[in-house]
Amino acid sequence: MSIGAPTEAPRWVTHALVPLINLSLALIISGLLIAALGEDPFEAISILAYGAFGYPEAIGYTLYYTTNFIFTGLAVAIAFHCFLFNIGGEGQAYLGGLGAGVVGLAIGHWPAPITLILAILAAAVFGGAWAFIPAWLQAKRGSHIVITTIMFNFIAAALMTYLMVEIFIEPGQQSAESRNFEAGAILPFVHDILAEIGIDAGHSFLNLSFVLALICCVLFWFFVWRTRWGYEIRAVGQNESAAIYGGILPSRAIIMAMCISGGLAGLVGVNEILGVHHRLLLEFTAGYGFVGIAVALMGRNHPFGIFIAALLFGALYQGGQELAFDMPNINRDMVVVIQGLVILFSGALENMFRGRIEALFMRRARTASAAE
Repeated sequence: MSIGAPTEAPRWVTHALVPLINLSLALIISGLLIAALGEDPFEAISILAYGAFGYPEAIGYTLYYTTNFIFTGLAVAIAFHCFLFNIGGEGQAYLGGLGAGVVGLAIGHWPAPITLILAILAAAVFGGAWAFIPAWLQAKRGSHIVITTIMFNFIAAALMTYLMVEIFIEPGQQSAESRNFEAGAILPFVHDILAEIGIDAGHSFLNLSFVLALICCVLFWFFVWRTRWGYEIRAVGQNESAAIYGGILPSRAIIMAMCISGGLAGLVGVNEILGVHHRLLLEFTAGYGFVGIAVALMGRNHPFGIFIAALLFGALYQGGQELAFDMPNINRDMVVVIQGLVILFSGALENMFRGRIEALFMRRARTASAAE
């Protein structure tokens, strides 16, 4: 090898080309399955794309789903950077919604900016506090973070059921829902804001929490790669022994990473409770916490990649509904299979072709370097 020859594949190969190839394989296999059902896979892709991005209302719903996936994807990613696997996003989102709902019920009559800011902070604090307990058990008692976060998902579901049935339920009704919030605790819909300036964006659940999600992406990048605390989290995640030698306390990094992770997951409650339902209710998380794992894996734990992956899953969610309506042979279960294939190739089979692709680019780079 000549002096100065590259010793590793370019970052764009690892972080862009490999995921794109894996995604393409997942879509090809999905197309074959659709063809096996007697439907045209190209027509199905066209319907799915139109259902996700073809008209303003579809775009709104796609971005609404994307918002939740950004929050949960970032939550999983910050834990990954500390070599932690947070599967408790569902429970943390539940508690985040509880925090936002309590503020909305208590001071919804206050001016909107004050109420919304306090509700957003409450959602993050409640989600972070719910993640603190598994984090402390991991850092101080050596408990397995995966087991404890899964357990806390069930505890959160049971707690929310009790609170909704016994405390927050609106008197005189059978459904386990609270009364509606007052105007000060409601996040405006984007289509209402655009209508005021003469833009018709249809009607969808997209609200200003999407802007909050984008802000979180920027803050995530700054925190992880531009602050001392982010460096500590990454150092512990990459080599705990070296981090200890450098004067970093792993227990502090673990607790900090998990609390931030829980806070980000808790912001799902802002989108759902303050932005869409405008009341407390059960089962509003709808599996977003688990999909966030796939979003983080596919996005390589980087906020830009997470945004792209969240947008993809948002399109699959929204476009899949249109696809199931227009092609009866492709029901909702088939759409879930397509999502599963994307998760499989982007997660479990992530390294299936990586070695060969990187080796190919390495050989080409070395050949070019030798020729010089």
